[in-house]
Amino acid sequence: MRTPYISGYETLYSVMSDSAFIKMQGLGNDFVIIDCRVAPVHLTPEKVRLISDRHTGVGCDQLILIEPSTTADVFMRIHNANGGEVEACGNATRCVAKLLFGEAERDSVIIETLGGMLHATANENGQIAVDMGPPKFYWQDIPLSEKHDTLHLPIDFGGLEKPTAVNMGNPHCVFFVSNIEAVDLPALGPLLENHPLFPEHANIGIAKQLDDKTIRLRVWERGAGITKACGTGACAAAVAGARLGLTERSASVRLDGGTLQIDWLQDDHVWMTGPAQISFHGELDLLALNKGLN
Repeated sequence: MRTPYISGYETLYSVMSDSAFIKMQGLGNDFVIIDCRVAPVHLTPEKVRLISDRHTGVGCDQLILIEPSTTADVFMRIHNANGGEVEACGNATRCVAKLLFGEAERDSVIIETLGGMLHATANENGQIAVDMGPPKFYWQDIPLSEKHDTLHLPIDFGGLEKPTAVNMGNPHCVFFVSNIEAVDLPALGPLLENHPLFPEHANIGIAKQLDDKTIRLRVWERGAGITKACGTGACAAAVAGARLGLTERSASVRLDGGTLQIDWLQDDHVWMTGPAQISFHGELDLLALNKGLN
């Protein structure tokens, strides 16, 4: 029997089927979440793409599997809409944390990911704060294909130049520009994601300093395309802004879907604070899904 998801202080649903899912979003960055703690769920990249498709599937930016963990409350496995598996997702972490808070009736959880252990806490105002850990700057940690100063990468492409690279559990490349809306992100995003300097590809952020505490950000996520929000991208932009001397170590990052508060503390850990909401729940038609692969 599947463990019921609980949101806030009420039970959301309880089902017997292993094909159940819940749809959630954080600032418009949306996820299909499947609980695999009782019964394992094995999804091929092809099935992930079918589920993620907004026309023939449920539709999402990322598909999330909640699995057992021996060292944390759960293990969160993250698949991009293109079927590829990635290390971290800040918005998804807040969504999974929201489910766990109600289920365990506590306000603090630890979520294991391929990118490391993430601590999440519930704030009194309904927001969720996640310790995303310390940022990484060394070229091999991004990773880059060759040694470079990650504060100013030697990239000059499509009017964009000298980005800053940050690893926030996954690789990010952040360009600060004067006119963020003038950047043709749909065209440049996939080209920059696959730049030879990024052997594991990269998330591409286009940022503008509004003042020393505020950043406007648009994000092209590797394997997903343009999303309304990217939690790790917001962290990367805030860290890059502080490293470049453009902003303070605490900044509000305004994305297309809303605002995240990012605090790069003196202990080097980056905290991300924002909302998480439930959209709906349902069950996957596994027979139809299998037919879609034929």
